[in-house]
Amino acid sequence: MISGQARLTLTAWAATLLAACALLPLVDPPLWILQAAIVLAVQSGVGAAARRVPLARALTVAVQALVTVMLLTLLFAREHAFAGLIPGPEALRFFSALLEQGGNDVGRYAIPAPLTDGIRLMLIGGVLVIGLLVDVLAVTLRSAAPAGLPLLALYSVAAGLSDGGVDWLWFLLAAAGYLALLLTEGRDRLSQWGRVFAGATRGPGGRPAGAVAPVRTGRRIGAVALGIALVVPLGLPAMNGGLLDATGAGVGSGTGGGGTISAVNPLVSLRDSLNVEEDRQVLSVRSETANASDLYLRIVSLDDFDGTTWKPSKRSITTVPEGTFPTPAGLGTEIRRTEIGTTVSTADWYGQDWLPMPYPPSGVSVKGDWRYEPVGMTLVGDHGQNTRGLTYEVRSLEVQPTPEQLAGAPEPPPALRREYTELPESLPAVVSRTAREVTADADNAYDQAVKLQEYFTLNGGFEYDTEVDVGSGSQAIARFLRDKQGFCVHFSFAMASMARSLGIPARVAVGFAPGTPQADGTITVGLRDAHAWPELYFEGVGWTRFEPTPTRGSVPSYTVPEAPDSTLPDPARPSRATTSEPSDAPSPSESCSTERRRLGACESESPQAALPTGDDGPKWPALLAWSLTGLAALVLPLTPMLWRMRTRAVRLGAHGRSEADVAPYVLAVWEELSDTAWDHGIPPDESLTPRKAAARIVRLGHLDPAAAASVHRVADAVEQVLYAPRPRPTAGLTEDVRRVAAALRSGAGRGARLRAVFAPRSTVRVVWAVSARWSGVRERALAMRPTWRRPSTWRKPSRQQG
Repeated sequence: MISGQARLTLTAWAATLLAACALLPLVDPPLWILQAAIVLAVQSGVGAAARRVPLARALTVAVQALVTVMLLTLLFAREHAFAGLIPGPEALRFFSALLEQGGNDVGRYAIPAPLTDGIRLMLIGGVLVIGLLVDVLAVTLRSAAPAGLPLLALYSVAAGLSDGGVDWLWFLLAAAGYLALLLTEGRDRLSQWGRVFAGATRGPGGRPAGAVAPVRTGRRIGAVALGIALVVPLGLPAMNGGLLDATGAGVGSGTGGGGTISAVNPLVSLRDSLNVEEDRQVLSVRSETANASDLYLRIVSLDDFDGTTWKPSKRSITTVPEGTFPTPAGLGTEIRRTEIGTTVSTADWYGQDWLPMPYPPSGVSVKGDWRYEPVGMTLVGDHGQNTRGLTYEVRSLEVQPTPEQLAGAPEPPPALRREYTELPESLPAVVSRTAREVTADADNAYDQAVKLQEYFTLNGGFEYDTEVDVGSGSQAIARFLRDKQGFCVHFSFAMASMARSLGIPARVAVGFAPGTPQADGTITVGLRDAHAWPELYFEGVGWTRFEPTPTRGSVPSYTVPEAPDSTLPDPARPSRATTSEPSDAPSPSESCSTERRRLGACESESPQAALPTGDDGPKWPALLAWSLTGLAALVLPLTPMLWRMRTRAVRLGAHGRSEADVAPYVLAVWEELSDTAWDHGIPPDESLTPRKAAARIVRLGHLDPAAAASVHRVADAVEQVLYAPRPRPTAGLTEDVRRVAAALRSGAGRGARLRAVFAPRSTVRVVWAVSARWSGVRERALAMRPTWRRPSTWRKPSRQQG
């Protein structure tokens, strides 16, 4: 038959796994949970074996921790360890690099993230740490109630990162595991009480009457812990971007024609590719277009704005249409268009989940596992598909509206306007106020859009600067409008926000500006051609590109006045105002010299460096710090109560089975009775005999006759232990102490009762014990110190006798 301790070990293992299930929606595939279950079972089994030996508690925990490190080494770093199990300096360096990689992956990927080695280490390692804490508290220390705190921390982190859906299911699983742990411990304790106090009074059904209080206490602890589990996730810091972004976009694991987007945040992906010292070639493009300066390669559109950052909405995806793509939304038949063909070859090192294409595409020929998102007309890789070393062909439309057609565009559909003009309440008022001031004399939406573009490129006094730091958060746009320095992301995000405030549907496109023409007729697109620009919607034309960033890209011809004295930049200007002379390599950034790049003083022009993306969410050290801080904030205020509960359980536990341990049991019960009275305002008086001390507790506590009799019974048992030659076991002492505690609580006020529970006075014994132990250590150290006598004090033995 399974023992109570083995049952408790098994329940602690199951409770940890059930709480860890809340992490399953964050990563795909969720196969890591099987590895975690096996390794956690080994960890729990080692603890059970160590307790059965038995080893000291501290040694048991140390053995479990050592085995845990060896298991993680076997799973992740066996090639770098001695005998595949013992980690050395090389294995530790590998673990550090793997954790750093996991932290980067956490920032790069949206939910659900791919199961990279770094993320897998963080998941399995975190579950093992939580499992070790639960096993130590619930099994080794025999206190299941505090074990709910690490379980709560694990669930709260997962709940804070999850994007909704079936959160209630994970909560029920975690709650069921914790309640099972409480009930298992309660069952074990009740079975021990039944054997110890066989002569105690019985309640209905033959159950010991004393069982009512602990069961009720267990229910209360469970209710409080579950309530905290519901509230704590609401207080976690907002985590946006990458894996920490609950509403981020990305590639789902769906096959066929379904699924939703859940892939790498494009800004983060571009940042990772662009944060290099040299302008490496990303794409080689050959196109039929007659105007290469307008050949923007669009990756994805960002249409969800929360006041801090723009990101892709979660959209349904389907199979890539065969043949010709559907007509772009809003594009009317009267708008002039030309279909062009473009062939794109990507570098072997450039892995992007979205397919760079001219917009709007009318057909794509590409190999691999790609899916089509019809709203943004983008292609996104599925099942790990990316652009690395890929060559593909795109047919696209070169839409050529006239200013008159844009100015005469009718109102957009209400649903589209409602979705793409939504602004958060946190957006500073200066954004909409500036937009109204800039467009005060505009006659229509098109005039407003052109004036916004001119405000940034011509008459607003803005400067293009890749090294500016406007910070992040909801005030970043306001700082950008005030300081008037920034680069593509600042300009595009600000113009899109201002357009929405005017009622013009707007979104932001991320991709590459026109590259550099080469002598062989191709166009080279480098890292520093990464770009972001706004797209505004006009009914009859569809989503239309604007270019508010000075010295970058090319201004669309339909936004340039026909007056010859216009001072707007040349619409045919290539990216970065480069010369039209063909070259064999990408041109360097005009804002960063070769010498500065060599010294590493240049910042990336990636959109990631812009105003909203500082809130991509904390990396794993920050996430760990938040978790530990939250755990400490829960544990520290409850430490006196938890210590007192643990002490009470030990004193009133399974003792007194034979005459040999009657004395320590009775003295422990008496000490518990004295501390209970102390917690309720009756300090102990060591100078009194047990009989007089009992009378003092009865008098000061105003106890009723039943409680007074219980105090005196415990005092009589103490006197027997102290003075009788062979003290006899006394049944029912635990029940007597509980009866006295209940009487003291009923006679105390609410404040006194709360203090007795959460700040018990008797916890000062911990300070006394530490002080006494420290004094003992000092005395032993002084006793061990050798005493040396000087040679001058040596004396020869006397020759005299007697």
